[in-house]
Amino acid sequence: MRWVVDGKVTTTLEVRFGSTSTPTREGTFSVDRMSRDHVSSLYDSEMPFAMFFSGGQAVHYSSDFAARGYNGASHGCVNVRDYEGIKWLFDQVRVGDKVIVYWS
Repeated sequence: MRWVVDGKVTTTLEVRFGSTSTPTREGTFSVDRMSRDHVSSLYDSEMPFAMFFSGGQAVHYSSDFAARGYNGASHGCVNVRDYEGIKWLFDQVRVGDKVIVYWS
């Protein structure tokens, strides 16, 4: 994942996406809400530093990704491995900021 400001990449973080059965939606979105200590009501899992961009899909820290790496997938969210990195990013992002998801 790349954090871009004024057309320049300022930060890059390792992420993983949804599985084939629960894919991360592609497209251009905007952050519509943020929750520092969110817990999923659907999956009963912690989603720290959640920045929601498409319904229940969000960019957030994942302890599972930190522990298991790419041996797994999200339920559609963008999982971030680096706790300190996502904590920093959460403080930079504002509701309304653009989110672009695409498969490269």
